[in-house]
Amino acid sequence: MTTEAPSRILIVDDHPVMRLGLKSLVEVESNLEVVAEAGTATKGLEYVKNLPDLDLAIIDVALPDRSGLELLKDIRIERPDLKCLVISSHDEDVYAERVLRAGGRGYVMKDKAPEQLIEAITQVLGGGVFLSPAMTTQLMEQFAGGKYGSAVSTLTDRELEVFRAMGEGKSSREIAGALNISIRTVDAHRTHIKEKLGVGDAAELTYFAIRWVESQV
Repeated sequence: MTTEAPSRILIVDDHPVMRLGLKSLVEVESNLEVVAEAGTATKGLEYVKNLPDLDLAIIDVALPDRSGLELLKDIRIERPDLKCLVISSHDEDVYAERVLRAGGRGYVMKDKAPEQLIEAITQVLGGGVFLSPAMTTQLMEQFAGGKYGSAVSTLTDRELEVFRAMGEGKSSREIAGALNISIRTVDAHRTHIKEKLGVGDAAELTYFAIRWVESQV
């Protein structure tokens, strides 16, 4: 009788305690094994390139060097066969659809019950897509009626990165350095964000960004 090898999992999260918790939770299941952990997108992609037998990557949205969304896009280029599941504290209404567009196969909020994470892992490894029932319904309604869940959800991925950085108190120069773009490009993104969110001036936009970031904690 042959015993099936456990599915091999990579965890990418910048908090060591969170990685430890996720590993402990996942490895309670005898058919799952965490074979690598990374605290940055760069290290995560390195593991993806060097561990060809990975079955699943569990990725946080907020990483110190680049966003989890950018990592998903890189993985889709390097390993289109590798299944990816995002687990994050950030608003599902804003990020879930972006995750799917970037190549992810599911989205789980960190404040949900552990059983939901295991359910999501099982579903994604089985070839399915996992979202909360509420998010699934919302996306179906958007698809049917062409509606957006919120003004923030209309921002592009790059605009959302700029918007979040503004809410974290970063200047245009700091944002430009972090995202490796010019200050002029940052300012252009600010203008587009103002137009999409319907805010009147820079001060109002900054206030809106700060309040939105605070709501994600």
